[in-house]
Amino acid sequence: MAPSVENDVEALRPRYRTDKHIWGIYITLVLISVVELYSASSREVTFANIYGPIIKHLMHLGIGLVIILALQKVRIEVFFKWTPVFVLGSLAMMVYVLLFGQVINGARRSFNAIVTSIYPAEFLKISVVLLIAYILCKCQKPKEADVETWGLGFCAVMVTIFGALLFPQGLTNTLLLMTISVSMFLISGTGWRKFLILMGIYAVVGGTGYLIKNALDDEDGRSGTWKNRIERFFNPNKHLEEITSTNRQEQYSYIAQANGGIMGVGPGNSRESARLPLAFSDYIYAIVVEDLGFAGGVFVLILYLWLMARASALAWRCERIYPALLVMGMAVFVTMQALFHMAIVTGVFPVSGQPLPLISKGGTSILVTSIAFGIMLSVSRHALTKDNRDAIQEEISDLPEELKATNPTQR
Repeated sequence: MAPSVENDVEALRPRYRTDKHIWGIYITLVLISVVELYSASSREVTFANIYGPIIKHLMHLGIGLVIILALQKVRIEVFFKWTPVFVLGSLAMMVYVLLFGQVINGARRSFNAIVTSIYPAEFLKISVVLLIAYILCKCQKPKEADVETWGLGFCAVMVTIFGALLFPQGLTNTLLLMTISVSMFLISGTGWRKFLILMGIYAVVGGTGYLIKNALDDEDGRSGTWKNRIERFFNPNKHLEEITSTNRQEQYSYIAQANGGIMGVGPGNSRESARLPLAFSDYIYAIVVEDLGFAGGVFVLILYLWLMARASALAWRCERIYPALLVMGMAVFVTMQALFHMAIVTGVFPVSGQPLPLISKGGTSILVTSIAFGIMLSVSRHALTKDNRDAIQEEISDLPEELKATNPTQR
């Protein structure tokens, strides 16, 4: 009888397993990344070092995997505790870059750190998720599905500040921050009246910033570049323009996608990667479509949407608001960045640099995306959900007071 009782006790214990869906999405994206990054790096390949680009990319992916494996074991209260340090560090790096950073494509974007370049804009994006989750779980109204006004106001101010810091590097970065914050406001139970007021504030701030930039327009500066890009975007004949030094990125991108057809030319057989500038980063989705066709492009799109759907399911199951905000915010960050990249490459959005998460070349982007995946897996492993209700009361007593706020979807 003893073995039977022991087995029954073991069966009742909550299982701390990470989500298989998120792991499956991550592994699939990495496999696509290895093939397509090498295909898109023909401009960087030399006879002396044929495998140089892919080796460096594999090193970044390896570091990212180590980060994921480490973070999935970290309990969510640790993320809460270290959020202020991470946010302040990201802000400090961003301010430093704006003052002393390296100029890339007309804006200060990075600084050197021993063996690699650091792009603080990527850290700032994930900082918004951590900060909003940190604030909103502190200002939940205990007896109703709503959020204290001060918390929403503070989050909106911080998003505006972060957006202003990212504005010189591209409009889509600012739009990405606003999209992340909007999704997190909704899941936190924000009342519709407050939500609409916040949207109005965002619209006024964004419009004012854009008008100020246009007023200071200088054709040799960054704002002149934006104006030209927006004018080209609204040109109904943009796909038929003659290829020039100004529009060659867009035009070669369209050619690559058209060359892919339905099923593609096959992995590694891209023709346009040799002519398309930044094919390995800002325009890698065009190479994906050329290699794998329309079908492959849709499959990659579905992977990111699947990540969002899975995170939504996890957020709905969370008993506490903090892990729900955390997993949803990270998924929105990764998915919306991917959608912005695809929209830019396919001509739905005006041109603006935005990496495709885990697939584009870039050490900082892979590092930050890996942090996001690690946090999502940590939530799936440690958050109190409806699947382990027997352990909830005991574990809630061990949580800090700030993390005990109930998920509004569970009320």
